Amino acid sequence: MSLDRCHNIERLRAKAKRRLPAPIFHYLDGGADDEVTLRRNTDAFDDYELVPNLLSDTSVIETKTQALGVELDWPVFLSPTGMSKLFHHTGEPAAARAAHKAGTLYSLSTLATTSIEDLAAATDGPKMFQVYVYKDRGMTREFIERCKAAKYEALCLTIDVPVPGNRERDIVTGMTMPPRFSLSSLLSFAMHPHWSLNALRDPTFDLANVSKHKSLSIADEQVSPIKYLSTQIDGHVTWKDAEWLAQEWGGHFLIKGVHSAHDAKKAAEIGAHGVMVSNHGGRQLDGVQACIDALPSIVDAVGGEIEVILDGGIRRGTHVIKALALGATACSIGRSYVYGLGAGGQAGVEKALHILRSEIERGMALLGVTKVSEITREMVVGRGI
Repeated sequence: MSLDRCHNIERLRAKAKRRLPAPIFHYLDGGADDEVTLRRNTDAFDDYELVPNLLSDTSVIETKTQALGVELDWPVFLSPTGMSKLFHHTGEPAAARAAHKAGTLYSLSTLATTSIEDLAAATDGPKMFQVYVYKDRGMTREFIERCKAAKYEALCLTIDVPVPGNRERDIVTGMTMPPRFSLSSLLSFAMHPHWSLNALRDPTFDLANVSKHKSLSIADEQVSPIKYLSTQIDGHVTWKDAEWLAQEWGGHFLIKGVHSAHDAKKAAEIGAHGVMVSNHGGRQLDGVQACIDALPSIVDAVGGEIEVILDGGIRRGTHVIKALALGATACSIGRSYVYGLGAGGQAGVEKALHILRSEIERGMALLGVTKVSEITREMVVGRGI
């Protein structure tokens, strides 16, 4: 199936599933425990229904919006996702170039396989860096200084990983650290020679940002970047730490992983410019609310005071419109664009972004609005409204 025949995100997912070895695809596609939250993140959008206002002139649709301190051509940007080279050998630069071409922002993960500096050299488009608070505060400061030097527009703190989620698909396939691949998993790698050969040809696969850190060499013994980072993420972070990080950065600062009005208010109090309503794609605590269900109470608590980004479950342009109607400033996508990356590298990401933007523009015209600012809460009804 060619990219031209991928008419929606689900078709890109199907193509990525065919192109990737099973352990890699399930690492991308899976969630925690019974994956209830993973499924609900998308399914919950069906509980909200749009209410069009018709007989409006929608011959010109304007999708520009302000978010994260920059102007975006449309109200969607790319979430931070780790280890993109797992899904295509061109990795994070391919996704970032696609984002820039589509007029939006790319977010680089701490767990990226491309460094802060190399990503900045790959594209002039706006960029955000996702960071954790580390036991070694010097490591945190180093990330901040590198982002400032590379002129990143925003910094994002992820707060929903005090411990790793229970991702049972990865246990079954052996996609653990260290890997423990089953015979069927090894056979899947053998049956995907294009992926495997590209992986073998690239000796630089590592956590590029962590491997540059001066503390990686401990007692003259080289330590795996993944193993080192797992020991460095501070599982006892408090709001005081988040406030310290916001002050150290001094620029546009978001907190990712917020899922309650209480935490949204705390984020505003410590100086965050916005929150990302996120449950880590259903990969951490299973059984929490879908992001779209959590959104209204958070908007009621801090909307108009700080930005509220909906991050989770988006597979259609109408999902974005529903989030905007419920008060989101903008939306961010993870799996939706990574499916495209797995399906076809940069061209696949461009296809994913084109699909969603086209659906948003068409949905706005059918809703009877011409600007993002015209999408209001009166245009959506359903459970929880």
